Amino acid sequence: MKRWQDKSWTRSMKIALDFSGMMADAAGPRHGLTMKQINAVADAFKSVHQGLKQQRRAGDLPFYELPYDRQVLKQVLKTAGRIINGCENFVVLGIGGSALGGIALFRSLAHPQHNLLPKNKRKGLPRVFFADNIDPEGFGALLELLDPGKTIFNVISKSGGTAETMSQFLIVRNRLVRKLGRKKHTSHIIATTDPEQGYLRAIAGEEGYETLPIQPGVGGRFSVFSPVGLLPAAVAGIDIAELMAGAQSADKTCRQQNLWKNPAGMNAVLQVLAYTVKNKPISVMIPYSDALRDIADWYRQLWAESLGKRLDVDGRVVNIGPTPVKALGVTDQHSQLQLYIEGPFDKVITFLTVGRYRKNIKIPAGLKHMDGVGYLGGHTLNDLIQAEEQATEFALLQANRVNTAIRLPEINPFTVGQLLFMLEVQTLYAGGLLRINPLDQPGVEAGKQFAYGMMGRKGFEEMAGMMPLRRQGKRPCHIMV
Repeated sequence: MKRWQDKSWTRSMKIALDFSGMMADAAGPRHGLTMKQINAVADAFKSVHQGLKQQRRAGDLPFYELPYDRQVLKQVLKTAGRIINGCENFVVLGIGGSALGGIALFRSLAHPQHNLLPKNKRKGLPRVFFADNIDPEGFGALLELLDPGKTIFNVISKSGGTAETMSQFLIVRNRLVRKLGRKKHTSHIIATTDPEQGYLRAIAGEEGYETLPIQPGVGGRFSVFSPVGLLPAAVAGIDIAELMAGAQSADKTCRQQNLWKNPAGMNAVLQVLAYTVKNKPISVMIPYSDALRDIADWYRQLWAESLGKRLDVDGRVVNIGPTPVKALGVTDQHSQLQLYIEGPFDKVITFLTVGRYRKNIKIPAGLKHMDGVGYLGGHTLNDLIQAEEQATEFALLQANRVNTAIRLPEINPFTVGQLLFMLEVQTLYAGGLLRINPLDQPGVEAGKQFAYGMMGRKGFEEMAGMMPLRRQGKRPCHIMV
């Protein structure tokens, strides 16, 4: 029996939302919230909850069902097995939602120095890389490190029209064909894309690439539990079945209609009230773990792209949306914390905390005659990081700064699965409460279209012609340094 099939183990691995630091009796009445204020939006939450429930039943929110897709899980595991046995390097070509979820899983659940370990210490697993930008220096340097004949590339694009990803693909394809030949290169590319349509689907059909599906209706930022996130995780040796079990567990909890029993709903309400009632437009996430730092990066896209909208659902101009910021404990206690404690009262802080770290490192006794150093001996780094996190929470409350915490008993696929799924559902609740569509991203599309025009894509010539006029205005303004 797998451990995630053991009810007593799964109960001990439940993550928890601690929002005591959001309340008026802790943070003060000016900035904190009261039970009355929270209960005042309970009916609005119930309405949003019911609406999402109906959409889910109608099949309009397919990301909800990803953790239950056993067929895709089986397909991903089979493909991952072939990759593990067939290469030394595995490279993801993708950007935004096509990469951030995979990066978050890899960083949180693989060995912290996975790619630096010798092959035997990696248990024969490939090195895993994410080429999530088109900086020619960075991408070129990665390609110089890799032997194409020992590398498999996973091209991820739902449409196949993502300029950044497809430019990387063309470069990689050209190198593979030159090195291995037209026929042999096909076994070194796997396409994760729409199951039926799009440029990448057509290319995969013509070239004979192996493919994995991005289910229709699943947007990039909600795709972490699809092959987009699952394949890189499985190749890195992460137990993706346990990850899916964690997401399923969170789904059961987040189906609660009672606001006070639904952590995703409650956190959405707290964030929205802080934004709309307490004038706190900045949402800061601070993981107290190196492993969780890229979950904060993933959250930034999820929150920003979902909630930053010009129009509400009635077509009115609202220009709404909280701004997500990522930080890292304890590193950013020495950079950003000064602003958070003494700067403007415009932030909600969300801590990600860990009950038990996967390593325990003792601080040896020494220099006892020095009061400012000797006291550390006999403790552990675990003691220190947890003391600093708790002290930071308290310092923020002393300064009347609202904060909440999502507490993980430990970091494993089950707890990370809960966390990611809860944050996805939380985002939909927040969108409903703000009366915007959290599933589209029209602002992103405009920038893409201007870039298409500049690169000569047919049908976008007019977009390129508009740019110099608007960019420079009537008087070009340049100062040389």
